[in-house]
Amino acid sequence: MTKPAESQDPQPAARSSAAHGGPPDRGRPANQGRRVAARNRTALITAAREVFAEQGLNAPLSAVARRAGVGQGSLYRHFTDRVALASAVLDENVRQIERAAVEPGASLESVLGVITWHLSRSTAFVDLLRVHGEQARALSERVRTALNGCLPAGHRLSPDDVMLAVAMVSGAVAGPTPADRECLALRAWRLLGVEVGPLRPFETAVDD
Repeated sequence: MTKPAESQDPQPAARSSAAHGGPPDRGRPANQGRRVAARNRTALITAAREVFAEQGLNAPLSAVARRAGVGQGSLYRHFTDRVALASAVLDENVRQIERAAVEPGASLESVLGVITWHLSRSTAFVDLLRVHGEQARALSERVRTALNGCLPAGHRLSPDDVMLAVAMVSGAVAGPTPADRECLALRAWRLLGVEVGPLRPFETAVDD
C-alpha cells in the first residue's frame, strides 16, 4: 500500500511553537525585545539617579527596581552590581551634556543649565567632581570637551576656568529638595558672575 505524500506545513515555526505550549509566531518584530530592554535600562538609570539623590549611593537596589517599575532580576541583567549602575548614571549624565553641547543653537549658558540640573539632582554626578580615578578623569574630560566647544572665541573664561567653576558650584549644592539645591547653585553662579540658561535635562526618548 502506497503511503500518502505528507502535506507541506506552510508555517512550521508557528506550529512548532504551538506544540510546545507557546503562542504561534504572528510576525512579531525581531527587535521588539531589544526595545523593551532599552526602555527598561533607561528607566533603571533614571530611577537610580532619583533614588541615589534622595537616599545616597548606598540606597537599596530594590528601591531602584521598584522606582523603575521592573523586577530585581531585570536590574541585575543590565547591571551586575551597584558600581556598574552608578557608572551608568554618570555616563548618561555626561551623554546628556554632550548632546546639549551639539544641539542647534547651543551656548555655554544652555549647557551650564543642563550641568546645573544634574548637579541639583544627581549625587553621583556631584561625587564625580570630587573623587579621583580613571573613570572620573575620563568623564570629566568629556565634560570639559563639551564646554570647550561652546565657548565663544575670546571668552574671558578658559575651559579649565569653567570646569573649576562647575566644581565650585557643586560644593554649594545642598538641601533636602532639588528646588533647594537649584536655588543654591544659581546663587553660586551669580556670585561667580556666570550666566546660566534654563535648568533642564537633555533626555532622548527610546524609539517605540
